[in-house]
Amino acid sequence: MLHQTDAPSAWVQRFATRIPSGLVLDLACGSGRHARLLADAGHPVLAVDRMAEALAATAGPHIDTACIDLENGDGAAQLLQAGRFAGIIVTNYLHRPLLPLLFASLVDGGVLIYETFAQGNGAFGKPSSPAFLLQPGELLAAALAAQVHVLAFEDGYHAFPTPAMRQKLCAIKLCSEMPAELLRLSEDR
Repeated sequence: MLHQTDAPSAWVQRFATRIPSGLVLDLACGSGRHARLLADAGHPVLAVDRMAEALAATAGPHIDTACIDLENGDGAAQLLQAGRFAGIIVTNYLHRPLLPLLFASLVDGGVLIYETFAQGNGAFGKPSSPAFLLQPGELLAAALAAQVHVLAFEDGYHAFPTPAMRQKLCAIKLCSEMPAELLRLSEDR
């Protein structure tokens, strides 16, 4: 399913500047709205989706594409190698087994920006199946289990771009040598 709008998510735009130099993964990229945003900011981008037509719309300068079904076979394990990505963007997609792999595949200082639907969304439309809806605080709990630094987290009703229940997370994978001063600076941005 292609996204209803081609405009980048406000949440992704808010935190995209925190992604350090390096390869960025746009996971379940749809029409590529976030891949283009990050490529325009100078990042090399790997846009991944299981739908070839979505990838055809995404391809462009500084954007490599890969048609991978992340939920079947070993595609996710091959893609999400430890320490591979400076940033990972995930919107409107949930496959719970990938969550620990996403955090592990960030480089030290890498940023995960995640935004998807949450419990209660069925009142506003699809998705409505619990398999595709985060439980209260589930995304935050996954980040805490991965021992990353949570820059921002939201969980609840959002009216824009369409009414929905959503969870949103921005987190940084810290390295053991990251000085406390750098951590404070990241919070001030």
